[in-house]
Amino acid sequence: MPEQDPREELVGHLPAMRAFALSLTRNGAQADDLVQDTVVKAWTNFDKFKPGTNLRAWLFTILRNTFYSGRRKAQREVADVDGVFTASLAEKPAHDGRLQMNDFLAAFAKLPDEQREALALVGASGFSYEEAADMCGVAIGTIKSRANRARVRLAELLELEGEDGLGMTDEATMAVLAAQGGQHL
Repeated sequence: MPEQDPREELVGHLPAMRAFALSLTRNGAQADDLVQDTVVKAWTNFDKFKPGTNLRAWLFTILRNTFYSGRRKAQREVADVDGVFTASLAEKPAHDGRLQMNDFLAAFAKLPDEQREALALVGASGFSYEEAADMCGVAIGTIKSRANRARVRLAELLELEGEDGLGMTDEATMAVLAAQGGQHL
């Protein structure tokens, strides 16, 4: 039986790619642009994809590299650093769950890029530490450390206590990333 063309599998990975892009960019429009750029790069470079390997990891690696390349280019640009413009676009929470989501998003946004990335890959996207380490080009211990520091910092920022507080961060990350499929951060 002939193997399926990986191009046909690409569409199935778009929601996870968008969720990861949102976790990195914290902006829906930028996340959509990042995913689009990733798809274009992947499509034009499918000849470099090795059949039988992990397509999702390959796509996430392209997305991650595209994000960091863009960050390096944007360092010379002036951005909405204080979030004044972004804050003016925010919608007031409709209920307690919405308030908790906003608290989590604010705490998640305060994490360093590397920690946010590690938690999004391991905690929310379901990658193993090994897969995440390969995608980021670092040792497994580095990914474990970043994810753990991210969980601890989130628990501190959200004022969670004990084991329950730390365990909740992965569930909260997953919920946020799943909910962001149609929302802006």
